[in-house]
Amino acid sequence: MFWGIRLACVLLIAMSVPCWAGDTPGVTATEIKIGGIFPLSGPASSIGQVGQGVRAYVQSINDRGGINGRKIEYVMLDDAYSPPKAFEHARRLVESDEVAFIFSQLGTAGNSAVAKYLAAKRVPTIAIVTGASKFTSVKDYPLTTTGLVSYDTEGKIYAKYLLRALPTAKYAILFQNDDLGRDYVNAFKTVLGADFDKRVVTASYEVTEPTVDSQVVTLKSSGAQALFIAGTPKFAAQAIRRAAESGWKPVILINFPSSTIAGTLKPAGLENAVGVIVGTPNKDPSDQKWADDEGVKVYRIFFERYLAGSDITNTSYMTGYQQGMVLEQILKQCGDDLSRENIIRQAKSLKNLVLPTALPGVRINTSDSNNMIWTQLQLQRWTRTGWEQFGEVLDGSAE
Repeated sequence: MFWGIRLACVLLIAMSVPCWAGDTPGVTATEIKIGGIFPLSGPASSIGQVGQGVRAYVQSINDRGGINGRKIEYVMLDDAYSPPKAFEHARRLVESDEVAFIFSQLGTAGNSAVAKYLAAKRVPTIAIVTGASKFTSVKDYPLTTTGLVSYDTEGKIYAKYLLRALPTAKYAILFQNDDLGRDYVNAFKTVLGADFDKRVVTASYEVTEPTVDSQVVTLKSSGAQALFIAGTPKFAAQAIRRAAESGWKPVILINFPSSTIAGTLKPAGLENAVGVIVGTPNKDPSDQKWADDEGVKVYRIFFERYLAGSDITNTSYMTGYQQGMVLEQILKQCGDDLSRENIIRQAKSLKNLVLPTALPGVRINTSDSNNMIWTQLQLQRWTRTGWEQFGEVLDGSAE
């Protein structure tokens, strides 16, 4: 009788122990360990600062006591925008550091390189910083959520804008020769259909090339009246500058990953960038129009404390800050159940989440059938001193 009661008590205690006790790597009663991979160096280093923004926000969480009694250890590694390095780092994070999950890994090629490995290990990859359309497939990537508006959606919005603004013109596309660039090109093909080959001229570049000057010269010779640049900040800046220096004055559109003032517009020359158009879900913290906005004021205070000495016009930091807020919300929703199953479940259960630095009307909603954190953006135009939004907030579900 005594042993029966004792056994029942042991089983009851065992059943009541939270799932962090041994079930999920990287989770203890006082800590959760999370991994991140970013191009902190190399050709995409200006957008790699997203990682610094995430890490700074995680520090602010820890300074506030953590979440549900746990501090976050965020292990951030630099892949220099190299897929082999990304794979090497993913293995280290999973097998050596034993992280609970990967959060905010940046780069289409890097995420592609690690996807099969992480899926085999059943490690969630949350809010990956790529809009590659393949990752939006819930069926193919059940343990993934994305942290950018999909390149397909974004590209379709730009193509439709050009058809309204320049209905009879020829368009030029300069694109990075990988999944990122090709997604944008395919979006234009979808919108233009049979007219694509007659209306659009394209030129690609490799991330290992020193410049895109020759591609810009080739595109200029086509007589195109619009130029869409689908790549990363270094090459977008080169293209904008080369177009201006050559006397070519097309309507220029750039993709969201290249929309940073510090990483793209300043290197291109602010005067050369006047009129450049891009879609964004975010407020610009350096723009005076948001000076009295409460969300931006809080961000600026955060920036001065946790990112002192950095350039606030590099909005990659803000992307990281927002990623941090998303991470905070997911972990709050997880409560004390930090199993990998619940982490991905909560990442797909964000309902009408409004981030204070997002543009008015922009909300985050994820579900079992939608793994995209961001599906909305608004077009804006560079005026030399700031971004001027125009049109309505556009939703990917309608595009």
